[in-house]
Amino acid sequence: MNKTTAIDEEQQEEASVQEATALAPKLIYEVIRREGEEEMARPNRSLVWSGIAAGVMISLSVLGEAVFRTYLPDTPSRFLIENLGYSLGFLAVIMGRMQLFTENTITTVLPVMVERSWGIFASMLRLWTIVMSANVVGAFAVAALFVFTPAIAPDVMVSVVELSHHATGMGAYASFWRAIPAGVIVALIVWMLPQAESAKFFLILTFTWLIAAGDFTHIVAGSVEMAVLLWMGDITAATAVGGFFLPVLAGNIIGGTAIFALMAWGQVRDELPANGD
Repeated sequence: MNKTTAIDEEQQEEASVQEATALAPKLIYEVIRREGEEEMARPNRSLVWSGIAAGVMISLSVLGEAVFRTYLPDTPSRFLIENLGYSLGFLAVIMGRMQLFTENTITTVLPVMVERSWGIFASMLRLWTIVMSANVVGAFAVAALFVFTPAIAPDVMVSVVELSHHATGMGAYASFWRAIPAGVIVALIVWMLPQAESAKFFLILTFTWLIAAGDFTHIVAGSVEMAVLLWMGDITAATAVGGFFLPVLAGNIIGGTAIFALMAWGQVRDELPANGD
């Protein structure tokens, strides 16, 4: 074996070790931080259309769960199985790289924690406002399709309405507290994605199933259910906003930002450059 061949083998071995080595927390932080900066630099129009698309496609969570509920036999295990349908919308949105508000409660917060300037804070609030508004527009649009057209089979629509009443009928207090774990779980998904590679599908499937199985509340998927009931006249706007939307929004933000993002920052802050202290 000549010297060149030995060097090549050593380089290949080193490359294999690096590929097999898990990313250090500060590298995961850096991946998500850069992604957040890229998102905040996107034009408003791009954010709007991406957010609307996410609001529409997240309806697959409601529809998927409703289909399972409609056609599965009524057994004690049906609840756990039907909640697999809840993952469908998240799979479409996250793997399709659409703008989902709850992802941004960690993605766009990490750059703010490093730079800590009013300018980047304002950019974060701009993105949050645009994406949340666009998600709601998409949710109301697809809910109108469900309610005012025969696009959904009548039996499935009955299940959609049942799920919607359950999701929005917990009351403001319970909705707020159940939204916090959902915010943490979505942030956890974002944190794990850089290392997931081929396991992304199962990562999203498993943890979004947990949101549904744990009966936690999610602001965007829940907005579809809220919009269905509003279009049908089953709840008032005051009940929808005060009893569901605002408490769940606050809980998701606290879970994704005040809890998970701060924990993520805390474990890497001493490893970041000096301007991040």
